Amino acid sequence: MEQPARDQTAVDVRAGDVKDMDAKTQARFRALGGWAAAAAGDGLRVPGTAELEQIARTKGTAGCGIDSPAVRDWAATMDWIMGQAAFGVVDPHLQLPDHLVKPANTLEAQPESEAQAPAAGPATAEKRAPEPGATPAPKGKGAAAGKRPKWELAAMEQVRDAMARYAKPLQELRARDANEGDTRLVVTDLLCEGLDYDKFRDLTTEYMVRQDFADYGVRIDKQMVAFIEVKRISQKLNERHLRQVQMYAVNEGVEWMVLTNGAVWQAYHLTGGLPVVVNMAFEIDLLGPAPEEEKAAMMFLLHREALKRRRIDDVWKHRAATEPGALLGLILSDAMLDQIRKEVKRRTGITTTAADISETIKTGIVDPKLMARLYKSTEP
Repeated sequence: MEQPARDQTAVDVRAGDVKDMDAKTQARFRALGGWAAAAAGDGLRVPGTAELEQIARTKGTAGCGIDSPAVRDWAATMDWIMGQAAFGVVDPHLQLPDHLVKPANTLEAQPESEAQAPAAGPATAEKRAPEPGATPAPKGKGAAAGKRPKWELAAMEQVRDAMARYAKPLQELRARDANEGDTRLVVTDLLCEGLDYDKFRDLTTEYMVRQDFADYGVRIDKQMVAFIEVKRISQKLNERHLRQVQMYAVNEGVEWMVLTNGAVWQAYHLTGGLPVVVNMAFEIDLLGPAPEEEKAAMMFLLHREALKRRRIDDVWKHRAATEPGALLGLILSDAMLDQIRKEVKRRTGITTTAADISETIKTGIVDPKLMARLYKSTEP
C-alpha cells in the first residue's frame, strides 16, 4: 500500500514567504505550517501550502471555500491551532489535544505502518512505556503531543456546550437591544453553566468597594480573584468601563478584571505598583466571526478550574511583553539604539548618534498617540 505523500508545506511557510499578510495572518500561517510539517513527517496527508494560506487569510476552515478531503479531515485541528496562535502560542501543534492529533478520517489518512501494525512486541512496548528514568520521546510530531488532563478536557467541553446553548439567547438579546439587567441574567448563566462557578459559593453580586458596587466579585477557595463588570449587550466596552473595574481591583488588591456585554468578553491583568500596570490578556466576541474553537479556547481561560490553575498567566505575560509600549521601550533602550547606530554605519558609512536615532523613531516612526500614552503613564 502506497503511503500518502509527505507534504513539504511547512518548509515553505516557515521560510517566511508570507507575501502581503499582516502580522496576525502570518502567525496563523506559520502555526499551520509547523503543524503540517510535523503531521507530514508522520506520513499523514495534510493540506498544501496554497490551502493553508487561504485558511490563514480567512481565519478559519468554515469560510475558506476549500472542500478538499485533507481540509475536511483536519478542520477542527487547524481551527484549534489558529486559536492558539491568536494567543501568541509558539508551535501550538506541540500541545494538540488527543482528539485533534489524527484526522477525522483516521483510517484513510494513516500510513500503512500504523494502519496494519502488528501486536505490540518488545520494541513497541518499550516505546509506549519507557523504563523509569528514560528520556521521554521528543515532542514535535503531529501525533506525538502530550495528553491533556481530564479536568481540562471536561472544562473545554463544558465551555463549548455553553457557547452553543447560549448563542441564540445572546443573538436575541442583541436584536432587541436588551438592558443591562437582562444581559446580566445571561452572563450569570454563562458563568455558572459554562465556566463552572457556583452562584452561592463563588459569585458575589453587587460587591461593595468603597461606597461603590462591582457587578460581580469572584472567589475561588474563599479568595477574591477577579471582578466582573457587565454592560448592556449593545454597549461597546471602552476605557471608562476599564477604569471603573480597575478602581475596584486596586482597592481590593485583586489582579484579574473582566469586562463583558454578554457577547464580548475582555480579560485584563492588574500588576500593583506605582503606577499600576494593566495588560489585556484577551478579547473575544462570542457572536463574532472567529472560529468556534478559538472562542472556546479563550473562554476556557476564565473557567473556574483554569483560573484556579492560572492557565491564563502565560497569555497575559506574552501579550504584555509584546504590546506596543513594551516593544517601543525595548527599541529605545541604550543597547538596542547602539546596535541600530552600528548597523546604520555598516550599511551606509554614515556616523550618527543614539540620541539622533531615538528622536527620529519618536517623531517620525512611532504613532504619536502611543508616545503620548507612554509619556503620560510615566508622569509622577
